[in-house]
Parts: sequence; structure tokens; C-alpha cells
Amino acid sequence: MDTLKMHSPSIVEENIARIREMFPHCVTEARDDAGNLRKLVDFEKLRQELSPVIVDGMQERYHLNWPGKREAVLTANAPIAKTLRPVREESIDFDTTRNLFIEGDNLDALKMLQETYLGRIKMIYIDPPYNTGSDFIYEDDFAQETEEYLRSSNQKDDEGNRLSANTSANGRFHSDWLSMMLPRLRLARHLLRDDGVIFISIDDSEAASLKLLCDEIFGAQNFYCNFVWKRRSGAMDSVDNTSVDHEYVLCYGKNKGRLAGIGRTYAGYTNPDNDPRGPWKADNLSAGKAGGDVYYPIKDPVTGNEFLPPQGRYWPYSRKTMAEKISEGKVIFPADASGRPMLKRFKNEAKFDTVPVSTWMVSRADNKVSNSLIAPSNTQATRELQDILNAKLFPHPKSTQLIKSLASQCLSDDDDDEIVLDFFSGSGTTAHAILARNATCSTNTRFILVQLPEVCPPESAAANAGFSTIADIARERIRRVGDQFRSSDAKVDVGFRSLKIDTSNMADVYYAPDALDKANLDLFVDNIKPDRTAEDLLFQVMLDWGVDLALPIEKKAIQGKDVFFVDGDALAACFDAHGGVDEAFVKELATHKPLRVVFRDAGFKDSAVKINVEQIFKLLSPSTEVKSI
Repeated sequence: MDTLKMHSPSIVEENIARIREMFPHCVTEARDDAGNLRKLVDFEKLRQELSPVIVDGMQERYHLNWPGKREAVLTANAPIAKTLRPVREESIDFDTTRNLFIEGDNLDALKMLQETYLGRIKMIYIDPPYNTGSDFIYEDDFAQETEEYLRSSNQKDDEGNRLSANTSANGRFHSDWLSMMLPRLRLARHLLRDDGVIFISIDDSEAASLKLLCDEIFGAQNFYCNFVWKRRSGAMDSVDNTSVDHEYVLCYGKNKGRLAGIGRTYAGYTNPDNDPRGPWKADNLSAGKAGGDVYYPIKDPVTGNEFLPPQGRYWPYSRKTMAEKISEGKVIFPADASGRPMLKRFKNEAKFDTVPVSTWMVSRADNKVSNSLIAPSNTQATRELQDILNAKLFPHPKSTQLIKSLASQCLSDDDDDEIVLDFFSGSGTTAHAILARNATCSTNTRFILVQLPEVCPPESAAANAGFSTIADIARERIRRVGDQFRSSDAKVDVGFRSLKIDTSNMADVYYAPDALDKANLDLFVDNIKPDRTAEDLLFQVMLDWGVDLALPIEKKAIQGKDVFFVDGDALAACFDAHGGVDEAFVKELATHKPLRVVFRDAGFKDSAVKINVEQIFKLLSPSTEVKSI
């Protein structure tokens, strides 16, 4: 229900509304003196509309701009002091899986993944909020925690209820959405491999803005295409009597190469005349556009019949090339003059084993043309999710077939190090699709999913089914899908490490030791927050050092102290905090020759041991990098 304005009408706003009706491009968004975004008239554009000659103004240039863009760039570049904390009880096959599920704000997640996964992601698929007038909850303020920010900006009350939505009446309608997307896409680009590809689902609400934004971030030269698919089977009621039945998937490359295309079937190739050049088929021998001297009669050397191109069309070859084709027996002439000559196209003449993929996606296999991908309607996707969770718990999910179709254009069948990232993961469709593809293709593609712990409304079907957040729904979906594959013969990694974004494990004094009050010095003998575990510390060290978060972890006891070994020798970590790390322990640990080793400052027996640690490793394991926290 809309609320009353409770104030007199604004004459200025009414005037601006009238101008917008006549000249919509002359009304834009800008900040007023109080910092609020308002709809304002671009008088330079309006002057030009009302003048029969060119008016003087600022130098013209082609660019995408909006109020808040500079702040969005700052947001993308601003560092954060946060970490990923492992949650074993919410994970599946924690010690052996190579998949990750991250719960938290995806902007934080993308920043934390920069060190470890820079240039390593082969495919990104995202289905971001479409900005249809409903609320999208990604409000970025890197100086405050999300809940604090929402309350301080009067967007949530003390009970956590949402007070505002990004409706079209909001002056920030497009600006807020672009400011939300820009930092995330900039960070996502850094994660892509040089041959990586990103797919972004979108509808008409922000399709035009998103295209311009992606041109700016990825480069217009790296735009592959815009796939179009039909999302509904029936008509939609609307005020303007149009039924918007389609959505888009925007596709860009980090460095554009070639999509995989669709494999040639070679259907219709036969060799009825035992031609020594192999199987062939009769193909069209005409072109729709003229290109030089391409309208002329050709003669059948056997019957003498002459033929011109079909009406409104032309021959695809010059006279000389056509004569060569006829002499080589590559032109099939009809039995009588009323027929049409055809080209004898041989199978071995195909330059590629694939044909270009169509940007028009079809909903069912029986609708499929030779080069189309399949993208079922949302109705089928909803039914697919409902069959897994036994209830309709999530609105408008995408189908796994859509993701698999897109994946077929960039993932290989023989690269076990390919990673797929989805940082608007919703119900976990991408994870489901990758597991299904791995089972079908015997591949080992990994996935990283990121989902905000958006709370399920209290009276919703999801809440009634026992789910607190959207992230809970996604994890449960992956578990149930994984159970299905476990019961089959497919050898698929169906596990995932569940990680949650939290504040840093380090106490504030770690980042600002000079700010410590000397009177409280005794309170900060240790610089680790008291509620953090050794495994919490391990994952923050892995993030800081750029060690793959999905590598296997083994805990061993050395001289009575726990030591974590990541991927055998990639990293050794001892977080003993009781002063038990002496030279004998360090020497024994050095015999394992890890590439990296980290200790906790509070664990050293005394300062002499800490000083000697590096010397011991230089002597016994010179390639080991040594650090402490």
C-alpha cells in the first residue's frame, strides 16, 4: 500500500513531469545540496530541443554516467577487513570437496576472492536483481555493517523490517541499480581467465543500461552476443496489452575468442553416386546479396539447358569460379529446365566441426533448430525446484538446462581445473547444473556460489518449511541433488565447503596498534579475537596468502601440537597459543618442507625462538616462506 505524501504538491516536480512527457531524455538524475538524488532538467539538452540551430554547450563525448558512479568505483576499490569462516556442520565432504558455498554479501566475497582466484574463473553466470520496482537488498556502504547501515539510513526499523523499496518513483531507480552492479562486475572481471566468459541474465528493465555498463567494464570489443529466450508459455496481463515473454542473457569474454558453437551432425550427407571425394549433400546455390558480376546464365554441359539465379537472388560465385565448380562436378543440374541447380557440398569441405550458435534459444528439444541452445520456461524451472524440495519455496528460478546450455559454449570436457562462479546464486541452480553436467560429461568442473543470507518472510512457504534464509534453501538443494548423484554410478564431487563472511579474526589492535591505550596494554597480549577457532585462522591465512580455499586439509599432531597441512605441502599452520612452540618443534616441522608456514605470535616460547624461526627454515627448508600472525 502506498503512503500519503503528507505535504503540498511540488510545482517544480509537476513542471519537470510535464517536460519529461514531451522530452523524456531531457530529464535526468542529480544530487541536490543536501546530497539527495532528484529528477532535474538537463537544460542544455532542452535548449537544443527548442532551437532550430546547434546551441553552444559542453564538449560532447560518448559515455555512461549517473549520480553515484564515482562512489561506486570507490566502493569497488576500497579494502575490507573481513574473513571467511568455515562451517563444517553445514558442509558436505568438507575435507575432500573442491566446491565452495559462501554466505554473505557478494561484494565482500568478490574482494576476498581476488588474491586466490585472480584470473582463474572460466565461467561466471549471474542472475542479478532485475530492478523491476521490487526491492533489491544490495545496499553498499563499506564504512558500516549492512544492518547498521539499513537502520541508520531509515531503510529498516528496529525489528529489521524493510522500510523502502527501489521503486520507479525513487529518484535513484536506475542510479542505485547501476551503482550496485558496477563494483561487482569490475571485481568479477579480474577473476576471469583470459579465455573466461561471463553470462548475465537480465530483462528489459535494465538491459540497455547493463549493455553500456558491460561495454565499459569488459570492453565493447569483447561482447559476444545477447541470447534471447522465452520465459513463459502463456500470455501475461498488462496495462498496455503487451505480453513480455522473453528475457536476455548478455555474454562477454575477458578476451573475446570463439564460443564453442553447436557440433555438426552431418545429417543428410550421403554418397549415392560413389563420388571418390566422399559423402555430400545438395545445398543451396544462390545468394541474397549481389557482390560483383553475379547475375548471369549458367549452362548444363549435358543437356545444354541454361539457368538464371532464382528471382531476387544471385549466384554466390563469379563467372570464373562458377565455371570451375561446374567442371569439377560440384554443380548438380536438374533433369529439366524448370528445376533449380544445386551445389554439391562435401562433408570434408567443412572448415569447422561446429556451426555458429544461434542467439535465439528454444524452450524444448523438439522445437530445436540445428544451431539453437535449449532454455526451458520459468514454469519448468519452478517445477524442477519443487520436485527437489517438495514445495514451491523460491520465486522465478532459472532452469538447470539454461545454465548447462550456456556452459556448453565455454567449458571443455577435458580440463579438470575449470571453475564456475555464481555470485547471485539464489536457489543454487548453477551448482545443480554443474553437478549434472559433470555426471553426464564425466568432467570435474568446480563451482563457487555466493548468496546473501536474505531472510525468508515469516509467513512464506520457505519459512514454514523450516528455512531461515535463501542461503539455507540453496544449501539444501545442493545436498539433495548430491544425494541423487551419490545413489547413481556417476563419480561426481557432490560436496561443498560452507563458508560465512564475518569480521576479521584479528582484533582491532592488529590493524591499528598505535591507537592502543597503554593503560589497556595487558588486555591485548594476544591479537586474535577470543571466539575464533584455529580453523577460522587457517582460512583467513589461506585468503591472505592466495591459497586455493578448496585444497584438501589434514590436521596432524607434532610434539603434541596441532598442525594443519593444506594440500600436503602448500601450507603448514600451527596456531598454538600457549607458548609451546620451541626450536625443537620448529626443526621437526621444517623437515616437512612446506612451501609456506605460519605461526601464531602467542605460541612462541620466547622472543628468541621467534627470531630464530626464519634461520631454522633457511637452513632446513630454504624454499619455505615463513610468516606469523
